[in-house]
Amino acid sequence: MKRRSIITLSSSIIRCQKLDSMFVSVRQISSGGKRSKKKIYHRDYQLDKVMDLQKKPSLILQLKCIIQSQNHQRLLLRDLEEEVGFVAKWNFMSIIEKYPSIFGVGGGCGKELPFVTLTGKAEKIAREEGEARNLMEPILVKNLRKLLMLSIDCRVPLEKVEVIGNELGLPHDFKKSLIFKYPEYFSIKVINGRAYLNLENWDSLLAVTAREERFARERVLQSAGGQNKVRITKDGNYLGPFAFKMCYAAGFRPNKSYLEELEKWQKMEFPSPYLNARRFEVADPKTRKRVVAVLHELLSLTMEKRMTSAKLDAFHSGYRLPSKLVLCLIKHHGIFYITNKGARSTVFLKEAYDGTNLVDKCPVLMFNDKFVALSGRNETSSGNVMKYT
Repeated sequence: MKRRSIITLSSSIIRCQKLDSMFVSVRQISSGGKRSKKKIYHRDYQLDKVMDLQKKPSLILQLKCIIQSQNHQRLLLRDLEEEVGFVAKWNFMSIIEKYPSIFGVGGGCGKELPFVTLTGKAEKIAREEGEARNLMEPILVKNLRKLLMLSIDCRVPLEKVEVIGNELGLPHDFKKSLIFKYPEYFSIKVINGRAYLNLENWDSLLAVTAREERFARERVLQSAGGQNKVRITKDGNYLGPFAFKMCYAAGFRPNKSYLEELEKWQKMEFPSPYLNARRFEVADPKTRKRVVAVLHELLSLTMEKRMTSAKLDAFHSGYRLPSKLVLCLIKHHGIFYITNKGARSTVFLKEAYDGTNLVDKCPVLMFNDKFVALSGRNETSSGNVMKYT
């Protein structure tokens, strides 16, 4: 192994093939025969906490959907195991018992079997979901188009869209309610026996990233001509049209040389993520920075600005993501954060959160918060409805 600045990870900490396990530190080898230095991957305990805070709300919302899918919107308790499995059943039974303001239990007398249903107050709020879904539809159409525009051939395997359907906020019947409803935007084509979601037309107005929109709102692009005199701040942020928002963990203290290198990187131009990746050399530093922008944009298209690393890596070939995706995410830890909380490691877009709170929320997440609030829990995150143009 050459003594250049390279990063190695202990196999006991992370397995790059599955991207399921997590890491605590990485070892950076310095050049010139110096001793190896251990570089700590600083935890963001607020983002770790997000994963813990969403567990019970997730169960509440899942049970709501199960009940609503039943005849007469009531679920026989004996059928709960069939719906969620033997182990998970006990978690849901605990939720039913703990939140009588949301779930009511009936039956059990005579021949009537015990069942669970939504309370009157919960049913009233649940009826508002339809309006939230209507408000969400144009957002979903726009985001699906952008998702396809980011890919090399403006198409994505249909099963991969289904895999990240929950992250995008797609309804279960999205093929009928969205794809077939908008034939001017989407089509499903079978290529070599595989179904693909295909983009029907390109819209240059959509080829603007969330990063660029943020800078436009802050009026940075208009004043970019005078930014050469502005040095990078101690938190790594630089006001420029090609810069990314940096949100380093509290324990990270960059030294002068780190900030100098970061300033060069922040100032460096790079091609738009919406340009075809085939046009660029993989080894070009500008291309590598473009990959960071692609990852940033992919996460920006999700409702909660996060996705499991395994799902993110599933888009490797269609978006020309780096072969060592985890190493790329670690290197840019001011932009992304990987937590091992939960069943799978999850990648966060750090700028989207203020502590444990998601800064901007879409209509569906606003509805979810309102429904879960019936339990008496504080909202897991707060924010405003996303502003899309």
